[in-house]
Amino acid sequence: MGVRITSWNVNGIRYILTQRRENLKSNFCNRNPFGYQPWREKRTFEAMFDILEADIVVMQETKIQRKDLQDDMVLVPGWDVYFSLPKHKKGYAGVAIYTRNATCMPIRAEEGIIGVLCPPNSSTKFRELPPDQQIGGYPRPGQLAGLVDEVALDSEGRCVILEFPAFVLIGTYSPANSDGTRDDFRLGFLDALDVRIRNLIAMGKRVVLTGDLNVIRSSLDTSNLFERLRKEGMTVEDFFSTPSRRLFNQLVFEGHVRGPRDENREQPALWDLGRLFHPTREGMFTCWDTKKNTRPANVGSRIDYVLCSDDMKAWFEDSNIQEGLMGSDHCPVYATMKEIVSIDGEEVHIRDIMNPPRVFKDGIRLRDWTTKDLLPLSAKLIPEFDRRRSIKDMFFKKPATPKTTLAPISEPSEAPSQDLAKLQSSTNEESTSTPLSQPESVTSATSPAKPRAGGLKRTPSGVTSASRPQKKTKAILAKEPSSKGQSSLMGFFKPKTTDSPGVTSDMKEDPKSIGEVDGTTDIETPIESSASDEVKGASEPGSPGKVFDPIESKESWSKLLGKRVMPKCEHGEDCISLVTKKAGVNRGTFPRFNHTPHCIDFNL
Repeated sequence: MGVRITSWNVNGIRYILTQRRENLKSNFCNRNPFGYQPWREKRTFEAMFDILEADIVVMQETKIQRKDLQDDMVLVPGWDVYFSLPKHKKGYAGVAIYTRNATCMPIRAEEGIIGVLCPPNSSTKFRELPPDQQIGGYPRPGQLAGLVDEVALDSEGRCVILEFPAFVLIGTYSPANSDGTRDDFRLGFLDALDVRIRNLIAMGKRVVLTGDLNVIRSSLDTSNLFERLRKEGMTVEDFFSTPSRRLFNQLVFEGHVRGPRDENREQPALWDLGRLFHPTREGMFTCWDTKKNTRPANVGSRIDYVLCSDDMKAWFEDSNIQEGLMGSDHCPVYATMKEIVSIDGEEVHIRDIMNPPRVFKDGIRLRDWTTKDLLPLSAKLIPEFDRRRSIKDMFFKKPATPKTTLAPISEPSEAPSQDLAKLQSSTNEESTSTPLSQPESVTSATSPAKPRAGGLKRTPSGVTSASRPQKKTKAILAKEPSSKGQSSLMGFFKPKTTDSPGVTSDMKEDPKSIGEVDGTTDIETPIESSASDEVKGASEPGSPGKVFDPIESKESWSKLLGKRVMPKCEHGEDCISLVTKKAGVNRGTFPRFNHTPHCIDFNL
């Protein structure tokens, strides 16, 4: 599958957070994506991006400040984000670019179109960085018209630039021409954008420009144009000859330019991908007037674009608008690149050139994304979010397996998968030697080495240290080599079979007895006595032994839950049960009894 680039003017991401946290049911519900279907189902940025089916999402007009950034905006699982926030006008403009880590990874990131801003935690401007750290293409002295101060152009949060090995992506929000008071600023921004794009192409870099440019390029891109011009007394030629529209038409291929082209703009630079795939489509609008509710009638304009340089025109297989997705006065627009593209006659997988070297090879991932791949402009490196993670990671990411550290011993311990015989032999060897070092909780007396976690849980009690006195109340088990571990739970209760050949010389010298496995007996008996025969008989199939007797158990429960048995008197006779029926302390009268009063059981 190829890579999709989506651009969307969300008209205020702050309202998304407000509704999500406070559940407001005011007009905010109609001013943010999460107030509409299908966004209202899950209300997360991750779910939104999945619905958009995008790999790169460029948002304009975020209208947020630094203090408005929240975890769900920055710590989106599987995504990285780069913001350009206004420096002076709070809650104004703003651009954000989200990139899917599984698909693409930029190698450089900048804020601003001219390069006069500084990277985070640095006092060096972007355009003054070393050549290997800058994207390049910055306007040279004399290239700009000089209508607006350069710092002012980059201080309103209107542009984020990402460089991939394949191309340079420019996400922008161009100033609007609302009342005509900012015409100089608008024209100065479009002029700087045009110069930067042409400089990058002259360097041999491919360029993709996307965002809300707030300009139309032909009569197909707006509704009722001729009627409006007739009322205003303006011709179509004059309308498209205004400075902003003329500049934009000189930038794009197939743009209509009245008269000779301007100096240094003799050749077009970008293709309008929407018109490339839909050259004559009418009503292909991306913005509507929400105050007049013109969207149902589709009375709007096309001012959101995805454009690319000429050398990557053939890389794209589709471009369109998504007018059915509500949530803003704009709709998303997208362009999809092919999975296999051609570079200088050689076919290359698109993911190989959308990531740093040695991340993908022939479309197959060679290594995963890590935090080391974060660029300085990434919002995840903002102090409020640095070295933090989403709470979902605790449930969807497997934690690293901790390494088990054991106390060093003189002999290497056997693997848990080895049989009991080898484990016992290694235990005997270790018990005779002194460890190199031990934890503080271990006393100076030597103790039998325990197997690792995951092996046998019970150690043979026949191997004991000489310094530890053996309890007389506990029986000693015969050490018996076995190549098979415990096969069922009954192994805890059934006594082990002890044959005379299995008795070791140490046990023959020990005068103590072999006890029951379950520890129910504390009586010591000689080995040669009939206790061994009893153990053998208990281990035979079909013999319940002394561990569990169902008849005895049933009788015990019957005594507790059955009919009450009358107690005996001191003469060995049953007591007489008398029931008092009269109200009062002693309800009723005593009937005649056949024995002395001390033999009566009162059931009051």
